[in-house]
Amino acid sequence: MILCSHPRAQYQAHRSEIDAAIRRVLERGVYILGEEVSAFEQEFAAFVGVAHAVGCGSGTEALHLALKACGIGNGDEVITVSHTAVATVAAIELCGAIPVLVDIEPDSFTIDPAALRQALSPRTKAIIPVHLYGQAADLDAVLAFAKHHGLRVIEDCCQAHGATYRQRRVGSLGDLGCFSFYPTKNLGALGDGGMVVTNQAELATQVKQLREYGWAERYVSQTPGWNSRLDEIQAAILRVKLRSLDLDNVARRRVAACYDSALQDQNLDLPRMLPGREHVHHLYVVRSRQRDCLLAHLKKSGVAAGVHYPVPVHRQPAYAGRIRCADALPVTETVAQEIISLPIYPELSDKDVRTVVGAIQTFE
Repeated sequence: MILCSHPRAQYQAHRSEIDAAIRRVLERGVYILGEEVSAFEQEFAAFVGVAHAVGCGSGTEALHLALKACGIGNGDEVITVSHTAVATVAAIELCGAIPVLVDIEPDSFTIDPAALRQALSPRTKAIIPVHLYGQAADLDAVLAFAKHHGLRVIEDCCQAHGATYRQRRVGSLGDLGCFSFYPTKNLGALGDGGMVVTNQAELATQVKQLREYGWAERYVSQTPGWNSRLDEIQAAILRVKLRSLDLDNVARRRVAACYDSALQDQNLDLPRMLPGREHVHHLYVVRSRQRDCLLAHLKKSGVAAGVHYPVPVHRQPAYAGRIRCADALPVTETVAQEIISLPIYPELSDKDVRTVVGAIQTFE
């Protein structure tokens, strides 16, 4: 079976370096917030192009900590999209804030800036644009709207490690950027992990304190906080993989280009590369009006395609009555019925790409 993503293949590609990094941590004997986390924070900040990076337990917790660092809490409203991993909305609720969901643009699957005005209320405090599938949202429009209305912008970069917007890395344009290192991500750990990045020293200090009980110094809580720490072993693994992230993203773009060329005459809507945005193809998502039949056909052909995401957050049972939709979400509703994620990862072989293409070409 050809997998949609394959974290073990990346471990195998870097096995000797990763094993050595893990041994280094085990032999040093410091396992929480030691030299590896500090070094990875500095290296990742330099990669993104920001002054500060703070490691934490997951991408969800990165978003939660970023929101809390901005002072967002009970009764505040945060605008984001319904077409996202549920983690984006879960993080808003962790703060006691109210998610306000808006529609997406059909070409990018990212937040529609034209929908922001309808979502705005006196309680609005922030916007979370989600850089979905590896391509940046329309940040010029989002940032302009936020500046005009005095709102924070927290970039959800959990699917866009290394993507750029007007030649700047995502995560470096808003007040804060949040990353996940879940194993399937473009930069994935061998467990959970996350990172908050910012150019604002005060926000970085807030996040750093909040991730460990609000400590400014050990055992002294200046503010209520949590336990959300990136551990040394994961940081050591991520340092190894960060060195090849740009090349891995090139490999993803090569696979995407093969799909683009081979599938252009099929009855599919292919991903669109928008001006000023460099896609890193965390996922290669197509649209088909026969989605479920195509999924079944691919499975029979040995291809494990996916759907990211089949149920928008505003349709999830857990969130009934708990969120606010600024308006009807027609693009979100349609997209959720049509999207398919084809296999894509740096180690995907040319033979496997041909198998995926061949399976689609035989679909009737």
